[in-house]
Amino acid sequence: MDLFQAVVLGVVQGLGEFLPISSSAHLVLTPWLFGWHDPGLAFDVALHFGTLIAVVGYFWRDWIVLLREGVRGPKTKDGRMFWFLVLATVPGAAAGYLLEDYAATIFRHPILVGTMLIAMGIILYLADKLAGRAKGLYDIGLSTSLFIGISQAFAIIPGVSRSGATIAAARMAGVEREAAARFSFLLSTPIIFGAAVMQMSDISPGDLTLPFMAGVLTSAVVGWLAIKFLLVYVTRRSFNIFVWYRMALGLFVILLALIRG
Repeated sequence: MDLFQAVVLGVVQGLGEFLPISSSAHLVLTPWLFGWHDPGLAFDVALHFGTLIAVVGYFWRDWIVLLREGVRGPKTKDGRMFWFLVLATVPGAAAGYLLEDYAATIFRHPILVGTMLIAMGIILYLADKLAGRAKGLYDIGLSTSLFIGISQAFAIIPGVSRSGATIAAARMAGVEREAAARFSFLLSTPIIFGAAVMQMSDISPGDLTLPFMAGVLTSAVVGWLAIKFLLVYVTRRSFNIFVWYRMALGLFVILLALIRG
């Protein structure tokens, strides 16, 4: 992999991980569209490590409070939120462990990816449009946390989008947009951390090349900016721009896959 491809994929990961457009879909589709070689597991770890830096860098103050209260004051609002996030992580972690082989093979077919981009776009649109009463972040209870966590498990399929699924689930449960996005980002931290740690053994000293480091840095910077952008954007606007993007991209991918045979 050359430096240009590493930077492009770093941008793709940084945007796709936190905007509701599916990073896994874009990481599958980008090499497929441009005829690039598969960058391999080591580079995948680099990209995940970059987005881990982004989300921890953005929410480190929140996590210090959550971790402290989770241990010292589990009945406080931050203590409860910490344990709700822990429990909500379990379905996604289980899906990642049990379906890892499928995620690396069967689930990566372009037609399936395109279909899931469209399907999740429709779900996100309906969830956002039909959302009922607006709950704040600390109004999210145990049942809502588990519901959002179960939705995260479906993100193992490229095209679903981890942030898209969790934000849509939160909106279905009546959580306001900004709170839904913030909960989604907090929930992403242990999942991204777990993915990076589990794949760490695939990295050797020889993998630590300039493109590798460029991928980490790019995904970290772009990921941080994507988080900041979405948290501001959703205070004023709906998720429709992401819905139409998903629909257009999904249709394009399906048509191109059929043409290519």
